[in-house]
Amino acid sequence: MKSNNELCRYVPSMMLFLLFEAVAVTLWLTKDNLFYLLNFSYIGGCLGVGTALFTAGKRYARRFVQLAVGSYMLIYLGVISRENMQIEGFWYYLFLGVFEAATIHYAVAKIFGPLLFGRGWCGYACWTAMVLDFLPYKQPQKPRKEKLGILRYVMFALSLALVSGLFLMKVAHLEQIMFWLFLAGNALYYIAGFVFAYLFKDNRAFCKYLCPVTFFLKPVSYFSLLRVHCDEDKCIHCGKCLRVCPMNVEVNKESRKRKNGTECILCYECTKVCPTKALH
Repeated sequence: MKSNNELCRYVPSMMLFLLFEAVAVTLWLTKDNLFYLLNFSYIGGCLGVGTALFTAGKRYARRFVQLAVGSYMLIYLGVISRENMQIEGFWYYLFLGVFEAATIHYAVAKIFGPLLFGRGWCGYACWTAMVLDFLPYKQPQKPRKEKLGILRYVMFALSLALVSGLFLMKVAHLEQIMFWLFLAGNALYYIAGFVFAYLFKDNRAFCKYLCPVTFFLKPVSYFSLLRVHCDEDKCIHCGKCLRVCPMNVEVNKESRKRKNGTECILCYECTKVCPTKALH
């Protein structure tokens, strides 16, 4: 009986893997391209193993997924395969009218996927955050500058304007330009991420103030099936969860309308420090 209960703990991990495997098989068959089977099977496998490690109480679980998925997307898909997987790549394929590469990635990870797993992408797979999370400011040292969040929407508009302009001007060698934009964009993101982390003493300052993908993630994540729940009857308002949350989410509230609720990256740091197990 005890072994059965132990196995039940890993059902969510198996379900997550099967979900990505279903996406992998569907895209493989509909697009007639074996790459999609291998790509999403790998990502789903990493997520499944990572969440299983988390369930087993391994502290390195999330870091494992970040490095395994983030490095794969940055180095293999981005640098080696020369696919622009950033938001400019999404606009590029969208304007071409092609459901490939970045458009599929955005559909799964950042537009429809968050209905199921919220901003799990930000916590477990983002290659920008993968690097920034190595910095020493894991817990925000200063209050969040709410008004600076508008910069994310400025970045979103600029990326759209940039790619739109390239198409309207019918610039030649656009595919090659998108690759160089990927390299330049990542360099810019990392530099800005390091600067903002130092200025605000916060590893996730880039996510809070500059990341343009927020435009897609925030509204959809509000309805996420997977989220951190709070049993407010058990909460003693010690504030430990609020201090460790890297995204300044009001996790000691159960309501979806809690402050910064759509910013949760499902790192579950709050659940680890809760003395009454009110968070789960």
